[in-house]
Amino acid sequence: MKIFLALLLMILVQFVAFSQRPDRFEKKMEILQLEFENAASDSLKKQAAVELIKAKIEKSIITANLGEYATSYIEFRQAFEFWESPEMKSLFTDSDKDQKEYFSNLSNLTYNYGHLMGVTGNTEEQLTQYRRAFHLARRIRDFQNMVMAISGMAQIHLEDDELDSAKSKMERFSDIPSEYYTETNYSDILYLDGMIKFRTENLNGAKHAFQEGLQDATHKSYIVGLTSNSLGLSKVYTSTGNQDSSLYFGQQAIRYLRRIREIQMFRMDLSTAYENLYEHFSHFNQPDSAYKYLELAFYEKKKFTDQNTKNLAAFQDVLLEREKKLSEIETEKLELQSQYKTNFLLMIIAVFLVLAIILIYNYRRQDKANKLLAKQKEEIHSALEQLKSTQAQLIHSEKMASLGELTAGIAHEIQNPLNFVNNFSEVSGELIEEAKEEIEKGDLEETKFILQDLKDNLTKINHHGKRAGSIVKGMLEHSRKSDGHKELTDINKLADESLRLSFHGLRAKDKKFQANFKVQLDPNLPLVKVAPQDFGRVLLNLINNAFYAVNEKAKSASETYMPEVTVSTRETQSGIEISVADNGSGIPDSIKEKIFQPFFTTKPTGEGTGLGLSLSYDIITKGHGGELKVESKEGKGTEFLIILKKY
Repeated sequence: MKIFLALLLMILVQFVAFSQRPDRFEKKMEILQLEFENAASDSLKKQAAVELIKAKIEKSIITANLGEYATSYIEFRQAFEFWESPEMKSLFTDSDKDQKEYFSNLSNLTYNYGHLMGVTGNTEEQLTQYRRAFHLARRIRDFQNMVMAISGMAQIHLEDDELDSAKSKMERFSDIPSEYYTETNYSDILYLDGMIKFRTENLNGAKHAFQEGLQDATHKSYIVGLTSNSLGLSKVYTSTGNQDSSLYFGQQAIRYLRRIREIQMFRMDLSTAYENLYEHFSHFNQPDSAYKYLELAFYEKKKFTDQNTKNLAAFQDVLLEREKKLSEIETEKLELQSQYKTNFLLMIIAVFLVLAIILIYNYRRQDKANKLLAKQKEEIHSALEQLKSTQAQLIHSEKMASLGELTAGIAHEIQNPLNFVNNFSEVSGELIEEAKEEIEKGDLEETKFILQDLKDNLTKINHHGKRAGSIVKGMLEHSRKSDGHKELTDINKLADESLRLSFHGLRAKDKKFQANFKVQLDPNLPLVKVAPQDFGRVLLNLINNAFYAVNEKAKSASETYMPEVTVSTRETQSGIEISVADNGSGIPDSIKEKIFQPFFTTKPTGEGTGLGLSLSYDIITKGHGGELKVESKEGKGTEFLIILKKY
């Protein structure tokens, strides 16, 4: 029975999508949900819960294999919320059998979620989920799920060209009774073993593994094993110069893949088989045939990539929608707090207005005309001082708002490496506890494997920690307060850094933001004496405005419009010129003379302070003795030109 279940799971992971549709589960899941909610006893409730989580996992797998990544992600999140809920954890605590049932399903759910992360390009998250699935399965000695997790981890290391790590994972099969993998997905394991040997140039060993895998798959009529091992044999025979056998097995792989189209676990599709025959004919110096299969591979790859891009776009939309909902909740809290503050301020203003009316009324009755005029003069003077104070506060608030936007972008950029640090730290903690258990048992071999995993995790933590540190260091250098000191500066380098900083900062705030950018830098440009921080802020402000302009135009323009920002430099007889140009909507003639005025902005309320161009103008003209000019054609685009004289 165990062997049958394991075989069913592995076959399901590979090609369930070719024969089933997820909508057939809807009615079944509704019935199981009702049975779970209306169960008369805990035993019936547990039985319904197990059937329900298996149906949820199966539906999630099918949607993933069909390329419906967004739907699959939603199904997986709902499955985790259901199975990891406090109710489920308390329901499966009565016996060891209950615990094994709970952790076995959790391991299976985690492994298949890792599979979804892999096919959507999140390989590090995929490896993390596979490791977690393996440790959950090993905790209860669930060999079927251990086999799947080990195979998945070995495949990831193989794809990343980490051959020693891949071999280390494959060696773990020696700790598992052979009947748990030789009777199920043995041909898949043999394919992985053969590819590792092929990549390490052990051609005889690879050939033997692929042949044995092909025999096993033929015996079980397992088309995934037939496909992968045929492709492996074709590669081996190409390398050994056996032209006929290489062609035969390469054509066999094509025939199988025309039926199943794709093997997600091995990142294999019809274009892979065509590329193999392209390599075959290239190796045996048959350029016409090689070119034919290269064209077929390109066509299939493009067709597959186009479809996969649509699926990944839908998947990203789901992730962004989830982040948006979390952001909206936080925004609602901030808006509510802001509303309370506004109401309180209005109440104070109302009180002051009432008091002012009373005072004016009393003054008019008690004072003579000259005293009333003097009092009014004092009140006007007080109001003017308050207006100046309010204006200063407004400038400070707008600066803080801009700083908040930049901080949000930095936080979003840093969050990615910190997520990996947290994930690997959590898994490392579990590994330490498991190592302690294995040491107490005296199992030093298993302890070595655990310590190797721990070492791998620490390497990843160090890598992502340094990555976060470099982000912070770069932003601190950019935001460091300037003392106005001028030094010889490479303007080309500063312009290039500002362009990329602006682009990635905007991308961090809005993942949907897209624009082309290019640099046209004069390679003979001399070093120029400027204040680097001040000059960098000018460039960053002009480039940010350019990206904003093309992004706004893209919202209403036709699909043929391609947003583009260009930064260029050139040396002139009198000095140098730096240009920041865009193909946005341009600046109307009626407001060109106002754009350098303080607080003048064309952006919506809350999106611009109206100080950026004014401060930039002062930095260039007063701080560096240069010129800041603007050329714009409405509907065509805008170019800002910085002119600096030679010192």
